[in-house]
Amino acid sequence: MHSRALVLFSGGQDSTTCLALALSKYDHVETVAFDYGQRHHVELQARLQVLAHIKAQFPQWAGKMGEDHLLDLSVLGQVSETSLTRDMVFKMEESGLPNTFVPGRNLLFLTLAAALAYRRNLEVIVTGVCETDFSGYPDCRDDTMKAMQLALSLGMDKRYLIETPLMWIDKAQTWQLAHQLGGQALVDLIVEDTHTCYLGDRVHRHAWGYGCGQCPACELRARGFERFIAQT
Repeated sequence: MHSRALVLFSGGQDSTTCLALALSKYDHVETVAFDYGQRHHVELQARLQVLAHIKAQFPQWAGKMGEDHLLDLSVLGQVSETSLTRDMVFKMEESGLPNTFVPGRNLLFLTLAAALAYRRNLEVIVTGVCETDFSGYPDCRDDTMKAMQLALSLGMDKRYLIETPLMWIDKAQTWQLAHQLGGQALVDLIVEDTHTCYLGDRVHRHAWGYGCGQCPACELRARGFERFIAQT
């Protein structure tokens, strides 16, 4: 029976929902983030606000929250010519993938998370990747996650479970899941404190939270929130 988990936690809507789910299931939950030279570097500050407010507003979870880790992955930014790591216009590439795709990002994230989990004696790695509302990133697919789970378990001789609670739900359902886990208080926290915008905009406030309102991440979050509100 698994009891200790590590959540890949960027401080965005998806990873915050995953953190809430992990806190509802496991006895001990730690978090990890990666500084890879992302343009939306502000997310690394926003995530600390989210963690602090979860501890303050959800006492039933506060006692389960363990250490938070921040890993330097600047080498990824050095080798990635993408609109998330360079000052470039968002566009589709000839490959059919958007230029927001950072090759190898989730593969490296999971490898380092597994190494950290090994040291910290954590059995479950929770990540917010999704095939339903996504841009076609190949490192977010269910097949990729299953392959990584097998490779990491074999390579470290430790049986890991890579949990992907958002894999088959859309953004509206992600908002709904947050509501089921933490009620309106968690929805309000996600709106106010989490960060999704690729441009790092923390100035413009919308019904769904802060962001430029025009980048792919903002558009996806806004559409999901509108559908969630219409269904409630």
